Amino acid sequence: MSIGENLNPIRTLDKDTVWRLLAEHPFGRLAVEAAGLVDIFPVNYVVHQHKLYFRTAQGSKLSSLIVNDQVAFEIDEVSGENVVRSVVVHGKARRLETRAEIDAAEELPLKPWAPTLKYNFVVIDVETATGREFTIADEPEHHPS
Repeated sequence: MSIGENLNPIRTLDKDTVWRLLAEHPFGRLAVEAAGLVDIFPVNYVVHQHKLYFRTAQGSKLSSLIVNDQVAFEIDEVSGENVVRSVVVHGKARRLETRAEIDAAEELPLKPWAPTLKYNFVVIDVETATGREFTIADEPEHHPS
């Protein structure tokens, strides 16, 4: 690496790229916290108007969201060129309650992947969405000074 090059191999993604990646990937991980326990759930989702929507059945995921609506959501991508991109969303999740919200959500291309009944629609109102990328490479031999 020459002296003028950027020594940080991790690049911050711009907002347009972050939202494009979220829209392109139908699967992510939802992190929730309730009663001092943090848990992670895989979910398929869709992006609509800078919000994330998913469906869920009754159970611990939905119960956790009722106790604490603050969530994190994450997706990853590894391209054929060994470029890794990761996007993390923070926001508030809530179950859709009004008939108008549920009707609108039913129009989204959101179908459960698992053969289970998932009657509850949840939206994540995004507060922050950030992303980073780097190219997979060998660890440097020493820390640059």
